[in-house]
Amino acid sequence: MSRRWSAARSSSVSETPSAHGSGPGPAAAPEDEAAQVAAFLDRHRLPGLVDVHTHFMPERVLRKVWAYFDSAGPLVGTEWPITYREEEDQRLGRLREFGVRAFTSMLYPHKAGMARWLNEWAADFAARTPDCLHTATFFPEPGVETYVRETLEAGARVFKAHVQVGAYEPNDPLLDPVWGMLAEAGTPIVTHCGSGPAPGKHTGPEPIARLLARHPRLPLVIAHMGMPEYTDFLDLAERYPQVRLDTTMAFTDFVERKAPFPRSESGRLADLGDRVLLGTDFPNIPYPYVHQLESIERLGLGEDWVRAVCRENAAALFRLG
Repeated sequence: MSRRWSAARSSSVSETPSAHGSGPGPAAAPEDEAAQVAAFLDRHRLPGLVDVHTHFMPERVLRKVWAYFDSAGPLVGTEWPITYREEEDQRLGRLREFGVRAFTSMLYPHKAGMARWLNEWAADFAARTPDCLHTATFFPEPGVETYVRETLEAGARVFKAHVQVGAYEPNDPLLDPVWGMLAEAGTPIVTHCGSGPAPGKHTGPEPIARLLARHPRLPLVIAHMGMPEYTDFLDLAERYPQVRLDTTMAFTDFVERKAPFPRSESGRLADLGDRVLLGTDFPNIPYPYVHQLESIERLGLGEDWVRAVCRENAAALFRLG
């Protein structure tokens, strides 16, 4: 059964507010944020970060995404200012200043006919951005098997599937050969399938449970820790060794007010420490980047856990140096 996005604050895993809380008003990256991130890296003896959930898209697509957040966004009645509303080269510079050694260009179609040209853009972006993992996407449409195969052959290292935005059933028969192909290749798919921050017709754990029952070796990375259905997606990660979760927006003050991570699951989160990956949703976040790192740190699961989540797990998954 799905957990409600509007779960009570009292069930949160953390009760300590961060200095970077996300109250009303525009969020702004502090001038000394790079120093704050550097201090975090020093505290945990980290040579850098690997962020598996960052967004780089064609300019006109990204502008539409920002306009969506400006107008209403996924949480009606909640302000969602874009902290890093900057030009592409500035955003790249930010990540590098923060010590992010590898990242992704998460992009996704909302209708048929978009995925192929998005993949072409992403391939070019990866070619001119060596620290970006070559990212790709897909949509249930005729020809999807062909262009996913071509994209894999061109060197794609990670895919993005957005069940809520795409409004598609993950078990659509058109996608069955794609899932099989990606399972065989061992290529991770960062998948937004939880019902937060806004539910969709096909979000929630049930469709993904059915998908994994048919493709148990599928290397899904459940975006946002599966919020708000955290427990259900932890269940799936325990059941399927290739399933991972990313931290995107989870544990932050902004999300804890709406969909707190249950304290009762802290032990399971610790036990799955080798399959939790750092994700942030940069640049489309309503608070500074360092707040995601601090939110992971304040869980109190230990330095080894923090190091694994912030770098080592993704470095092993993507065979980074």
